[in-house]
Amino acid sequence: RNLLLMRHATSSSAVSAKPELSIVVSESCQKRLREICVDGLFLRVTVEGGGCSGFQYKFDLDKKLNEDDRQFGEGQAKVVVDTISLEYCSGATIDYHSELIRAGFRMVANPLAEQGCSCGSSFAIKL
Repeated sequence: RNLLLMRHATSSSAVSAKPELSIVVSESCQKRLREICVDGLFLRVTVEGGGCSGFQYKFDLDKKLNEDDRQFGEGQAKVVVDTISLEYCSGATIDYHSELIRAGFRMVANPLAEQGCSCGSSFAIKL
């Protein structure tokens, strides 16, 4: 599977984020985003406390950029992650997976996650 590494584009704000923090956006994710993101919509990925393993990924379509957001991708295939969430998923791959009974975005190969749950959206952080 071909993957494209997307480095974050720096915004005009003076947020002190580590420049090496990045995510990988799979081609299937980019393809799906080009299909569904119109009128300035993008995929927002956040990491929240909760879920089966302590943390969970949340995927939403959004239009509003915040000062601490980092953008990955280009055109209609944009993924936005806030700097705090990025610290929990840097190096991971955002994928779009489709199978007979479900389809959706998912985070795979997170090098910072120690374990996950069978739900696929919950994980624990490596200490």
